[in-house]
Amino acid sequence: MSTPFKTIAAALTLATALAPPLAAQQPHIQNGLITSQPAGSPFAQAFRSIVSSTTDAAWIGYAVPVSDGERVMCCFNSGTTFVDGTTTNASGCCGVCRLENSSGTSMSSRSDVPPTQAGVIKLEGSDRMMVLFRIADRAVDRVRVFSEDCQLDAGGRSVRWLENVRPADSIALLESYVTSQTTTANRVADGAITAIALHGDPAADAALERLVARAQPESVRKKVTFWLGNARGQRGFEMLRRVLADDPSLEVRKGAVFGLSQSKVPQAVDTLIATARTDSEPRLRSEALFWLAQKAGSRAAATITDRIDQDPDTDVKKKAVFALSQLPKDEGVPLLIKVARTNTNPEVRKQAMFWLGQSKDPRATDFFAEVLGK
Repeated sequence: MSTPFKTIAAALTLATALAPPLAAQQPHIQNGLITSQPAGSPFAQAFRSIVSSTTDAAWIGYAVPVSDGERVMCCFNSGTTFVDGTTTNASGCCGVCRLENSSGTSMSSRSDVPPTQAGVIKLEGSDRMMVLFRIADRAVDRVRVFSEDCQLDAGGRSVRWLENVRPADSIALLESYVTSQTTTANRVADGAITAIALHGDPAADAALERLVARAQPESVRKKVTFWLGNARGQRGFEMLRRVLADDPSLEVRKGAVFGLSQSKVPQAVDTLIATARTDSEPRLRSEALFWLAQKAGSRAAATITDRIDQDPDTDVKKKAVFALSQLPKDEGVPLLIKVARTNTNPEVRKQAMFWLGQSKDPRATDFFAEVLGK
């Protein structure tokens, strides 16, 4: 590099180093008194100090990296009406989310959100999310998460906005609200698990691995299995396989099957197929068959028909017939007709006839007319 270019590069580097940090992104909150302050250190202690000193109902919030910037976490049914692909709210991707409303947050891919009157939503999405804690009676009574670009309505409550919260500190705080003896069965723990799973930070994987361990309550482990599949990619898939193999609770293992159905990892379908074919527990085989029908298309059809023919348990065979009814009609209806015609088990044939009747498909009507005409 020539000397003049070296001088210019050095000057740019110095200017960048001396430039003031960009102002933290403030939340889009209306109808509330917002005050900002540094996060404090140690974070958990500073956070709990704010909670214990908050006498009126209020909110505490901050922003952290999100695991998937294409995930929209807003409200599509509060203050917004979509008509013919447009919306009455042109200020952003979504309707105004009322923090005090008891309804949950709507989640979807950005590609699924209708365009606004102001144009198509931005393609890149936000790489951060907001974590908000509702405080009442000097304690946290709810945890909510939203995309950073969502419009929020605080319902007249004050909002304490914390700046520069480290993701690992946020995850540790949220985990403490899950493992607390007084919150494991309520919405605080549920919201905290959701928030942990959506963090774009490896510390979230470690926290979820602890929360899905056998020592945790069944309700916590089952909640975690959904988010392992929905938000944690390959690491989540690997944890779900371990849960499916080792957890002592049938309900948690069923949750793991559902979690696998939510995973985008290609091997998840293979694991569902293996579970449907070989698991020793009939109820898990049935569960896997159901979710395969929702997820795997033609690959599912082959496994489902195999189980109708080969599974030793009649209840599993009947669940497999139901799974056929969940396939797209062009796939499911011909297979149901074949089962109704040829299967040697009368309970299975009866089940196939029932779901054909529910399909309201002309091919099913023709089949019934043929049977009645004999």
